[in-house]
Amino acid sequence: MVIASKKKIILSGPETPPASGREAKQLIVFLHGVGADGNDLIGLADSFAEKFPDAHFISPNGPFSYDMAPFGYQWFSLAERTKEKMLQGAAMAESIVNDFLDTQLARFSLTEKNLALIGFSQGTMMALYSALRRKNPVAGIVGNSGAFLHDAKLNSEIKSKPPVCLIHGMDDQVVPLLAMIDAKRQLENLGVSVETHERPALGHGIDAEGIGIGIKFLLQHLKK
Repeated sequence: MVIASKKKIILSGPETPPASGREAKQLIVFLHGVGADGNDLIGLADSFAEKFPDAHFISPNGPFSYDMAPFGYQWFSLAERTKEKMLQGAAMAESIVNDFLDTQLARFSLTEKNLALIGFSQGTMMALYSALRRKNPVAGIVGNSGAFLHDAKLNSEIKSKPPVCLIHGMDDQVVPLLAMIDAKRQLENLGVSVETHERPALGHGIDAEGIGIGIKFLLQHLKK
């Protein structure tokens, strides 16, 4: 169990130690989608561990109970899906996420060069929102089926520009493919390096090809 706190907010979730049995040399953090929990993504650790045997994987639950079902977690509420409300929610969760990342980096005596974020849906939104506001850039962000939440304030709030890989199903009916196209344009306008991958016949999810794309991307950027 992993725990980090910020103003009485506690993050916890499953984790998988390095497959090598050695001391962790990388930290890979999964951020799940709305209504899910850390268990939803921690299973991906097995696939990534084949290429990153010295990586420690953590998949924390979102900080708030899902407000539209009696189970699951969320990073912020989607009860009102206006841009203003979602930005307010992301801003509230950002400090919780970054404090959690700081705690885990200190725990393993690692730096942002050794840290990668992998998000799905709302988790992708939080990975992008949080990482761009960190003082030092993380090694890379892999965003699946997500979107980029931004407004004019980001121009003054952005502190780092980590490389980003966005993967999206062409048949996604939850977060349309257009969200990835917009995210690429907006991120590149900020000077962020972005690569995108459209997955044919994929809805709102992650497929084996997408996992392989994420692994290849991190092999290029995550310090060993």
